[in-house]
Amino acid sequence: MNSSAPVYLDNAATTRLDPEVLEAMLPLMTEQYGNPSSIHSHGRTVRTAIERARKTVASLLNTSPAEIFFTSGGTEADNTAIRSSIETYGLTHAITSPLEHHAVLHTLEHLARQGTVRLSLVEVDERGHINLAHLEQLLLQNPRSLVSLMHGNNEIGNLLDLHRVGELCRQYDAVFHSDTVQTMGHFRHDLQQLPVDFIVGAGHKFHGPKGVGFLYVNAERVNIQPFIYGGAQERNRRGGTENVYGIIGLAKALEIAYRDMDAHRQHITSLKRRMIARLQEKMPGVQFNGDSADVDNSLYTVLNVSLPVSDLSDMLLFNLDIARISASGGSACSSGSNVGSHVLAALPGLDPNRGYVRFSFGKYNTAEEIDYAVDTLVGLYQKEAKLV
Repeated sequence: MNSSAPVYLDNAATTRLDPEVLEAMLPLMTEQYGNPSSIHSHGRTVRTAIERARKTVASLLNTSPAEIFFTSGGTEADNTAIRSSIETYGLTHAITSPLEHHAVLHTLEHLARQGTVRLSLVEVDERGHINLAHLEQLLLQNPRSLVSLMHGNNEIGNLLDLHRVGELCRQYDAVFHSDTVQTMGHFRHDLQQLPVDFIVGAGHKFHGPKGVGFLYVNAERVNIQPFIYGGAQERNRRGGTENVYGIIGLAKALEIAYRDMDAHRQHITSLKRRMIARLQEKMPGVQFNGDSADVDNSLYTVLNVSLPVSDLSDMLLFNLDIARISASGGSACSSGSNVGSHVLAALPGLDPNRGYVRFSFGKYNTAEEIDYAVDTLVGLYQKEAKLV
């Protein structure tokens, strides 16, 4: 490939907007500009578009449209599920893991500091696996807790058995919220079969627009108060004028993701296998964190690479960026800070002196881009070896 062409391998942070999605959004950005809360024809036209989008999302997830609520993104959806369920049901204990996205971890830590809840962290092993025996022990000691555990880890690609955790939560009358931002649009979620109370989605993780997401609320088990007050929007669950074209774009993006999921998974999985094989061939000592290299049993869009100890480690992402390769050292929501990955820091036994990089793949990536990224990494380490 042309080495001057940029290579985007940070799809866990955000994805490129699908042209079909933009096409679906454009009428709502131009001709159909009414406020959906208005009763006149301009408003009714837009309200109809929102409800059609809600039905699309609900149908894909096999649930009722009355259980889908649109938000500004995954962070707001997570906050709504956590804070509103604690407030509505007077929950005094919450359980999460040290590997969660900060939208969950920081929210619960804040509530714990306030004295609103006591917070317990479930144990994890060196691979990032949740200790389900410890989770049950915590639930036995603290029934009617809030449990918040993500489905697919955004940094190391580990997958949680939602059925097993959900059944455990039901057994102890716990409220179960799962951050499904990374798996939404990449795995099929059948909400008639999943024992969950809340799951979430963010449009920009599956080739939709930024600034829009949704929250699923299991109406048979929970009925929470709003997190954001203001108007009667979203069935009085979320005040504020709706991000109309964002909602339409999210629904279209999810529709495309489900339509093409099998083909995209096959393509992306082949790219991940290619990178693993080429790194193992060309870089002795390379390791992979969590379950990310277990292609068939992990989040197939994510590969977390542990590189040999080197003076390059601190400048690894910078050097990749100079070579026009976009990757990440952790969650993109913390990019720009000097704080290392809290996920990797929570895994026992990881060497802090190694270089860590997360490559995350999407449907627009190519085998040539994978080869270029691997060759660039190898070249950086070979160059350093010659300089020593």
